[in-house]
Amino acid sequence: MHDPKGSHYDNQSIMAKPFYYGGQAVIEGVMMRGRDNLAISVRGPDGKLNIKKQPLPSIYKGRLRETPLIRGIIVLIETLVLGTQVLLHSAQVASAEEEEEKIPTALLWGTVAASLAFGVALFFIAPLFTTRYFVDPYLGSALVSNLVEGFIRIGIFVAYLKLIGLIPDIKRVFAYHGAEHKVVNAYEAGIPLEAKAVRNYSTAHPRCGTSFIFIVLIIAIFVFSLFGRPSLWLSVLSRILLIPVIAALGYEIMKFGASHIKSMTIRIFLAPGLALQAMTTREPDDDQIEAAIAALNEVIESEKP
Repeated sequence: MHDPKGSHYDNQSIMAKPFYYGGQAVIEGVMMRGRDNLAISVRGPDGKLNIKKQPLPSIYKGRLRETPLIRGIIVLIETLVLGTQVLLHSAQVASAEEEEEKIPTALLWGTVAASLAFGVALFFIAPLFTTRYFVDPYLGSALVSNLVEGFIRIGIFVAYLKLIGLIPDIKRVFAYHGAEHKVVNAYEAGIPLEAKAVRNYSTAHPRCGTSFIFIVLIIAIFVFSLFGRPSLWLSVLSRILLIPVIAALGYEIMKFGASHIKSMTIRIFLAPGLALQAMTTREPDDDQIEAAIAALNEVIESEKP
């Protein structure tokens, strides 16, 4: 998930305020998101790039999208819904299905619901039950219990990244993720978007979705600690209902950190999240970098005045 991923990125101005392009890796390609449009660049079985541009729905670009705290919730929705939509589209193109065939609404929302349920169960409910049944009997402190739960949550997240990184198809997605970061880093540095020059840039970026999730997991420890150790089912309810609140706080922290990345203190704070990106990115080849460049160029071109 980019500027959940998502990851998100430019420091140029379209209208009055600077806008930062972001995106995410998809199957055999990259999606880049602009102020008003997105572009998806996917390499088909014939080796050619299929580039699709589409306008963003108003919810993802209105005033609420710029409102502190609320924007974090909108970004979460965008990552789930829009991210799933572009993934399904890329799967169609990469497998040479009919490009014009519309993704069924039921499939889109079913995939979103299943992904959300899986994420909540794995990263929030499983650590709670593990702590409650296997750790709490030996603890007398609600604070320590919440800390242990938080560390288990982070451990599950790291293990999950490690395991999915062993899957060959996911390795390719991670390489496209690295290509996305390299292109964004190069663009922000103001260099021409050419594969040879882009290759010299890092596969890590402070606005990456991996860093965002890590920040969310850290914030969750503090937020859940405020409620002590209520009954199991109240704890389950809090883990579900407070996710938007935690995501909103996490987004603001990530946004602040990314805009103050030159500060040594901020860089130390963001270092664990950046280090985790080594698990969700790979060094891309030139074809993968070309796909990311094509997506970014397309969305930039579409938003020229």
